[in-house]
Amino acid sequence: MAHYAFLDDNNIVTEVIVGKDENDKDDLPEEFTSWEQFYGNFRNQTCVRTSYNTLANSHILGNTPFRGNYACVGFIYDSENDVFYPPQPYPSWRLSSDWVWESPIPYPEDEFLYIWNEESQSWDLQE
Repeated sequence: MAHYAFLDDNNIVTEVIVGKDENDKDDLPEEFTSWEQFYGNFRNQTCVRTSYNTLANSHILGNTPFRGNYACVGFIYDSENDVFYPPQPYPSWRLSSDWVWESPIPYPEDEFLYIWNEESQSWDLQE
């Protein structure tokens, strides 16, 4: 079993499906070289495989991470770097080398909940 992300013309993920494993070529029609190509042709959209086990450019089972993050609807596919990452949550946040957004100030490490305040560039205590 593998997961596949469909992309719109701006490389934004519109849907993620479960499909055939890329190594399972027995059922792949001969005119296609991959299941990505098959599903993309079927939907007339670009289709890119994604890994359910990849988050923040790490594989949760210790294997090799695949394409930065598991794709979700609304995520961006960066074809140059061959990775998925979520939309930028705030203008001040920057994309890390692990393909996650980081705030300018680290999240407080205590037992309280905070929400980012873009105007003051700070974490406000959630009340």
